[in-house]
Amino acid sequence: MEYFIGFDVGTGSGRACLVDRNGKLIADHSVATKTHRSPSDHRIFEQSSTDIWAALATCSRTILKSSGIDPAAVKGIGFDATCSLTVVDRTGKPVSVSRTGKSEEDESDANLGSDSEWNVILWADHRAEDEADKINATGEGVLSFVGGTVSLEMETPKTLWLKKHMNEAKFKECMLFDLPDYLTYRATTSLARSNCSLACKYSYVPPGTTVEHVCDGTTEVSTDGWSARFFNKIGLEDLVKDDFEQLGGIPGKNGLVLSAGQPVGQGLNQEAAADLGLVEGTSVGSAVIDAYSGWIGTVAAVATSSSGVKEPVPTLDDAARRLAAVAGTSTCHLAQSKEGIFVPGAVFPGYWMNEGGQSSTGQLIDFIMTTHPAYPKLVELSKKSGKSTYELLGEQLDKMMKTEGAETLTHLTKDLHFYPDLHGNRSPLADPKMRGMICGLELDDGLDDLAAKFNVTLEAIALQTRHIVDTMNSKGHKIDSIYMSGSQAKNGPLMRLFATVLQMPIIIPPQPSAAVVLGAAMLGRFAYELSQTSGAITTQAQVDAAGEQYGAKLWEIMVAMTQPATRVEARSGPEGERERKLLDAKYEIFLESIDTQRRWRQRIAQAVA
Repeated sequence: MEYFIGFDVGTGSGRACLVDRNGKLIADHSVATKTHRSPSDHRIFEQSSTDIWAALATCSRTILKSSGIDPAAVKGIGFDATCSLTVVDRTGKPVSVSRTGKSEEDESDANLGSDSEWNVILWADHRAEDEADKINATGEGVLSFVGGTVSLEMETPKTLWLKKHMNEAKFKECMLFDLPDYLTYRATTSLARSNCSLACKYSYVPPGTTVEHVCDGTTEVSTDGWSARFFNKIGLEDLVKDDFEQLGGIPGKNGLVLSAGQPVGQGLNQEAAADLGLVEGTSVGSAVIDAYSGWIGTVAAVATSSSGVKEPVPTLDDAARRLAAVAGTSTCHLAQSKEGIFVPGAVFPGYWMNEGGQSSTGQLIDFIMTTHPAYPKLVELSKKSGKSTYELLGEQLDKMMKTEGAETLTHLTKDLHFYPDLHGNRSPLADPKMRGMICGLELDDGLDDLAAKFNVTLEAIALQTRHIVDTMNSKGHKIDSIYMSGSQAKNGPLMRLFATVLQMPIIIPPQPSAAVVLGAAMLGRFAYELSQTSGAITTQAQVDAAGEQYGAKLWEIMVAMTQPATRVEARSGPEGERERKLLDAKYEIFLESIDTQRRWRQRIAQAVA
């Protein structure tokens, strides 16, 4: 029997799962990772690649031991990770991205590039706001491939921030990776990058793609993948002079850019194999960003309705109508299309991927709960009853509905309105200055109020998801179903709310929290099977040829390894119709909140100018 391992690096943990060829989960383990926060700057989120790799190594050895599987039976592995900027020197040694020195009181640019373990700028880090504004002001055509504006969470603004603040000589010695690509480098020593990370987060436009420049009305066809005029204009001209060597190089010249799951290098090197408890030479698939791995691990599912009706086996083109929502600390929304709607070739050669997202969802729910005055009482009740805080809030909401005669939970909180962007808006507004708003507050700090705010937070997340889907469909997508993964997918009432708000079915895999890491395992299988067929891929010409010949092979693997899913429908009948009408009204208020906030922001700016 052949087995495969998927490795996932989330915001707060590393994880590994062992699966067989059918996608059956054999063993699974996770280990918490460390995050450093600046004591003086709330925008700072930093991690350590050494700590992350150690967590993955522990996970790998643990699942091998618990399963009793011979390491030689593991034929391929794959990685996914958050889109976080990872910085090392030319030998692979971590280079600090932190202003914090040996003591927390010591914060200065002089510490950048030091020996500190904090060499990863986490996706959630918002230090590069000015740099993102500068980049967006250029109007360069490259920006159209990320929705018209680059997010400060992406790697190009963060790289520009590092160049501005780090010692020039130190910066020139840095190798810069999106975290998924760093993990394949650590595993194989290959400097090959993934099309997913570069195109989605590093302002890379795959060769052959037409770029239209809004700023001057000109058009050009990407030849090198990297736009020299763009990087020169934003202040990263040194990268251009060195043929983008620090970012992995120009494909076909001094670099190699792989599609998702294509084999990296010669597989696991000796050191990495020893760390992970695996065999040297085990195939390693080109990595993807964690949300894209969630797409891979869910959208090929065959769903069964509550009445027992089973869908036909999906084709690759069917994926165009399926939006994957990967929900954890934040939520990412992904849809693939055959026609160009932004990000080209992020997973499948010849197809385009459109990404949306909410910067804070799971994190938002936790924040609303834990900062409420009644939260300590809720925790105390949880300890006494043995029930989770979520169960208790559900029971509290049921009591409130009966007391107030509310037909649904939406009716219970009909006069409470919440706009949820406490950490800025990733999409569809791409506005990091957006902040949270709430209307309908009462002089109540008890459990009823906590339960109401908890419910309206879930409602706000659902309404914002509708805003993202509506925007994507208005641009040419035809999304008609949502494929959920992550911890939030286990929340039954929330999934029913999503279905009712969006008026489309929500598809839930049998193990929603494992979908992302399962997607990574699929990359490992693809790498193994492709290497068995075509051997090592060492040139860009071989990459392109393999993409043409075996481009659909990954989809076949996805179909074979994705377990049957459950279909959640919108609330139906007269009650469902009344709730939908109320949610439509609350959605209109949600959109008005955006206009109101922006208008207020402009008024204040004029007053203080």
